Amino acid sequence: MPSDTGSEYGSEGYDEELEAIRRRKLAELQRRMEEEKQRRQMIDAALRKILTPEARERLNNLRLVKPELAELLEQQLIALAQSGRVKIPITDEFLKRLLSEIYEQTHREPRIEFKRK
Repeated sequence: MPSDTGSEYGSEGYDEELEAIRRRKLAELQRRMEEEKQRRQMIDAALRKILTPEARERLNNLRLVKPELAELLEQQLIALAQSGRVKIPITDEFLKRLLSEIYEQTHREPRIEFKRK
């Protein structure tokens, strides 16, 4: 007669293994979130040093609407400041011009072409 205790033991071992995997994944997720939080704090600190309050406000507003563009712009601003290629503090006017240039480079007007036979 087959015993149920063997299958239960196997099930308990399986549950324990699943729980161990869950704990590892949770720990990894928490570690990644902590790293992202620290990275964000470093970026914010750098931006506080190189941007005027008005420029920072514009960047924060942009982050609400277009987070990818804001992140790209943050990286560019920090790189420009570190290389000494811009005057610090970066003003709102400079930021507007930079955004305008980025827009002109990336925005393409839709073109409709008619092919006549």
